[in-house]
Parts: sequence; structure tokens; C-alpha cells
Amino acid sequence: MHINPSAKSWKYDDLAVDPAVENFHRHLPDYNETPLVSLPEVANELGLGHVLMKDESHRFGLPAFKILGASWAIYKAVAARCEMPLTCGLRELGSSARGNKLELVTCTEGNWGRATARMAKYLQIPATVFVPELMDQATQENISSEGAKVVVVEGDYDASIQAARKETETGNGLLVMDISWEGYEEIPQWVTEGYSTMLTETERQLQELVGKPVTHVFASVGVGSWAQAVSMHYKSHTPSSAVIAVEPESAACLLTSLEAGEITPIPTSHTIMNGMCCGTVSYTAWPILREGVDASVTVSDEEVHHDVQYLHSQGIQNGPCGAATLSALRKLSKEKILGLSKRSVVVLFSTEGARDYVFPH
Repeated sequence: MHINPSAKSWKYDDLAVDPAVENFHRHLPDYNETPLVSLPEVANELGLGHVLMKDESHRFGLPAFKILGASWAIYKAVAARCEMPLTCGLRELGSSARGNKLELVTCTEGNWGRATARMAKYLQIPATVFVPELMDQATQENISSEGAKVVVVEGDYDASIQAARKETETGNGLLVMDISWEGYEEIPQWVTEGYSTMLTETERQLQELVGKPVTHVFASVGVGSWAQAVSMHYKSHTPSSAVIAVEPESAACLLTSLEAGEITPIPTSHTIMNGMCCGTVSYTAWPILREGVDASVTVSDEEVHHDVQYLHSQGIQNGPCGAATLSALRKLSKEKILGLSKRSVVVLFSTEGARDYVFPH
């Protein structure tokens, strides 16, 4: 666990939510608004006012939230490459992309790759998705079921990044990533913009259910783009909310970087939270996370497996990455820090739906 006391007073002053983002999402096939579910049993157990979970187990027919960032970023990136206006429809944009022989290229730990493949399907253009060798066959098949070509890379997620970058050095491949590095920053920022739809939904739903502002938000971390969006959003409020970032013990690249004071790549190992098994924090996310995250918490496979089972019993059919935020809340509550109390309104973001995984022993 890493605590940053100065985050409590840090403000993000540049937030400007573009209503065009949510409007774009509303016009995609299979649009839906995901539920915000109250967990009164958890609130009572931990001595908190309200605990609610934003359940992203079914977004546009996919079992994860990533399509929000992928669809918006890819739409803008393809439009820019094809010199098309942002008022064009998917059919018109796809026709132009095919005329330019455009192909999407990315890498993934799972849900991002499938979301990219789905957007390629909408546009009717090819997609190549590089994946690390530890990825299970079921996840690979989920990506290929969307029509993408899946290429297994020897090594971890960072190795798959290098493979994707090399693929686009020649030809018509368009690199679409939710991780950034120096010189590759624009598209990952558009990804972060795309996630604003989930946050504005949550604000509306919380007002309807509780009528009070959120005091603490828990967000999972892979490369950090989603946690960046959460930090920017909730640190622009007055008063701001406490932001808690959650990582697997075996892939704590943010916590390691926060303790080092700079982006610090780390080796990773297997975890049931495989969508969060990333070894390097995104370049554009880092300055926001460094300043705006109040606490960075790691959770074990065993803790998360327990909470997957608990949440399923409560009717929330999520996967390990989705349950990780509840595990982090339990851990933080025991420490009695960050002002968690009977007055707290806690939102847990569950970022993926139920999936098969090997139970920890």
C-alpha cells in the first residue's frame, strides 16, 4: 500500500467533458447504460454509509468497459487518418478506411484487444492483435471471434507492445493503444476521453440512488488509462473525492513507480486478474496518477477470488478484475485510513464481466 497525503488537496483544473463522446456512444450498435448497484451488506459490514458498484459486465454486448475508450479513440484516429470529419457515420468512415486499405493494430491482455476487434468489425476493416504468451486460449478465441487476427508473442505484455509497434513501421497499419509513451500520446488521450461516458453515467445514477456526492472511488489499474480518467474526473470536483488505485500483487507497476517517484517498469507474473497484468505505467497517465491518487493498493488472487464468489451471490456477475476493487476496499477499511466512515459514499468500479479462470490454491 502507498499513501499520498498531498492528493487530498490536489485539483485537476483542465477537465472539459465533451458531450459529443456520450452522444457518439449512444449511436453505436447495442448501446446500453450499465447499472450502479448498491451493496448495503458490505456497507454495514465495513461501517460505511453507502457502497455501490458500477457493473461493467455487459457494455455494448461485451463483458468489459474497454469498448468505451476503444470506440471513441479509434473513431477519431481513423477519421484523422482518412481526413474525414467527426460528423461522419460508421458506415461512411468504414468505406473511406477500406478505400485507404487501413488496418488496426494493437496489443492486449484481453479486453482491450476484443474491444478494438469489435470496432474494426463495425468499420468492416481488418485488425491484428498481439497478445503475450501467457494469455489463455479462451481469451484469444474471444478476440478472434470478433474477426481479428491474433498473434501470440513470446514474452509478456511489454513484449507484445514492441511487436505491435514494429508491425506498424511499414504498410497501412494504424497503431491504436490505450498505453502511451513519449511520442505516442494522442490516441491514448482519446481513449481516456472515451471513458468519460461511464463517469457521467455514474454521476447521474448516484444522484438518483443516494442523493449525495461520492467520497471515495476505487479503480483498477493495468497501464493506467482508466485510473487516469477516474482521477481527472473526481479531482476536478469541489470537494474532491479520494481516489484509490488497485493492482494485483504480481503486477504492481503503479505502486512501484509511485514509491520510486518515476515510471518504473517491472516484470510481471501470472494472476487471475490478467487484464491488469501490465508492467509499465502509461506515459500520459503517470503525471495524473502521481499527483491525484490518494492510495495505491495491491490485492492477492485469493482475496479477489473470494470477492468474485461473494459478488456472484449478490447478483453481480463480474470477473476478477471487476471484483478487485471490493478486495481493496476491504483491505483499506481494516487500516481505518482516508476518512472511511459512516458518512462515506463509496463507488467501486467493476470493469469486467464473469469469465472462466483457474481458481487459486
